[in-house]
Amino acid sequence: MAKHGSEETDTTLPRRQLGRLLRDARAATGMNLDEAAALVQWSRPTLSRLERGETQKVRVSDILAICEAYGLDEGTTALAKGLAAQVPAKSWWQTYSDLIPTWANLFVGLEARATSLTVFQPLIIHGLLQTADYARALDRLNFPDDTEHELERRIHVRRQRQNILICSREPATMAIILHENVLRTVVGNNRVMSAQCRHVADMSTRDNIDIRVVTYQAGLPLGAAVPPFTIMDFENSAQGNQVVEPAQVYCEGYAGSAYLEKRTDVVIFRRAFRKLQQASLDVRSSRDIIREIARRHESER
Repeated sequence: MAKHGSEETDTTLPRRQLGRLLRDARAATGMNLDEAAALVQWSRPTLSRLERGETQKVRVSDILAICEAYGLDEGTTALAKGLAAQVPAKSWWQTYSDLIPTWANLFVGLEARATSLTVFQPLIIHGLLQTADYARALDRLNFPDDTEHELERRIHVRRQRQNILICSREPATMAIILHENVLRTVVGNNRVMSAQCRHVADMSTRDNIDIRVVTYQAGLPLGAAVPPFTIMDFENSAQGNQVVEPAQVYCEGYAGSAYLEKRTDVVIFRRAFRKLQQASLDVRSSRDIIREIARRHESER
């Protein structure tokens, strides 16, 4: 039975992100909750609820006062202000505008804490599987005004993100479906694509990564075009004052990114993934076709 009230109608993502930002900022000052609460003239329970993302109503003026008390810089203060303004929102849409700075990519923060990623990508290689050359070719088009130094910083961020899959201790698991189109679309040149496809095939041999390909012959398994999406699952239990993250669906678009956390939305996307998976090649056959496409790119260099 569906629950009523704010749990099903209001997104909790902005207030959880705001709480985490303020908790980290307080920790950076070396203050405990009692000291910080006294500094901003709040009660300890009130500040604690805010940090745990449990405050239903947040005043921007209060957040700005906390940011000033913690000595936060202009960029971080702008992010906190933007999050506070979004707390009462019915849905969460991170637009690439001046509301929240473009460098404050909430997806990267969520992705880093996820224990399991379920992904459908019909357009490009997922960032966690991209080679440096593939990422560089994309970013030169996407950020034409960036200097070479700025481009390299973007690539470094991607490489850091990839550690969640390849770290030696408790790496995240990933189940990803790539449309055949992703492998055949040339990004950069055929040399770049050949290396990229080989890298994807190699990554698919890891125990924590399940990569499958849905081919052109599969048609439209859902009877409609499906956008790229990522389902992020997190630890099931909280430790200490850490907030339990509900599963999130992230849908990226050209003008912004949607974050969906209602159980009904998550269920819809899980069903979609299962249908796409049923229409895909199995893991071994997928690896074979990825390597075959790599050889084709190599021969067309």
